[in-house]
Amino acid sequence: MANIPEIAQLGAAVLRLRAQVITDIQCAETQRIIETMLDTLATTQGVGIAAPQISVSKRIIIIASRPTPRYPSAPLMEPAVMINPAFEALPDTMEKDWEGCLSVPGIRALVPRYKEIRINYTNQQGIVVEAGLEGFVARIFQHEFDHLEGKVYLDRVEDNRDIFAESEYFKISSSSMG
Repeated sequence: MANIPEIAQLGAAVLRLRAQVITDIQCAETQRIIETMLDTLATTQGVGIAAPQISVSKRIIIIASRPTPRYPSAPLMEPAVMINPAFEALPDTMEKDWEGCLSVPGIRALVPRYKEIRINYTNQQGIVVEAGLEGFVARIFQHEFDHLEGKVYLDRVEDNRDIFAESEYFKISSSSMG
């Protein structure tokens, strides 16, 4: 396991920068960043991570949806490394749902996101991938993509009353499940 960096926290300048395009996917530095991101994400209960969250302003995200105590109903998928990702909304339909962030601990908020998107990115082997995403995985992608644009999910909240302490969020979510 690599040296696990601290997750950049809200207020860190790197989280407000537009991340740089990766020009050489196969270079040792890019591969090291990816391995560090994978190792770091594995030590958290998160379902995705962006390079700026490990204080590297590069256009790399990893989506790794899996059920965790933070996201008990998340679908299980293999981690997907996405370099220089882009997306477009399919229908322009948005929906509000709960999000949290490793860079904003202890807070959850209702965030509007597109329900369905078409994405493209280059994978770790240098292959261009196009795919459609919907629901929770589409939400993860848009959340991580925002990190590459210098945004955090709180920037998307429409009403401050949609921001909750995580302890209150868990009270609400457990009462709605039971």
